[in-house]
Amino acid sequence: MMTGTLKAIAHRPTDGEPMRETQEAVVHPGRGLETENRKTGRREVTLLAVEAWVDACRELGVDIPWLVRRANFLVEGVDLAGALGQVISIGPVQIRIHGETKPCGIMESQQAGLLDALKPNFRGGVHGEVLVGGVIRVGDSVLISPSN
Repeated sequence: MMTGTLKAIAHRPTDGEPMRETQEAVVHPGRGLETENRKTGRREVTLLAVEAWVDACRELGVDIPWLVRRANFLVEGVDLAGALGQVISIGPVQIRIHGETKPCGIMESQQAGLLDALKPNFRGGVHGEVLVGGVIRVGDSVLISPSN
């Protein structure tokens, strides 16, 4: 098991809007964040590792706010690359990680070179399906448990 910390939460009420940061969020199975305009299924929420974001920014020689990545949860101290097929618990919420979140052209329009900087080692994060919902808050523990 690997334990980390939820450092930040963000959502976008409608497609195309900038991400909005919040201190807590209600997360529902089959939907994701209550305030998010995301499709249901295997990609209900997205997670980004602080360490990966710092590496990408360092490679570019710039300091970019994490919200540019458009992920829902910023976590620290866990290996998201090793989480495929695993269940991540954030507070009471449980998320099955289904895949790598591939960076898209929006990243390049935000910062030249960001698309390529996010490609190696799951730097763009992961996405998953909410199995158990609840309220999460910045500072909650993040735990990766091997799947059964």
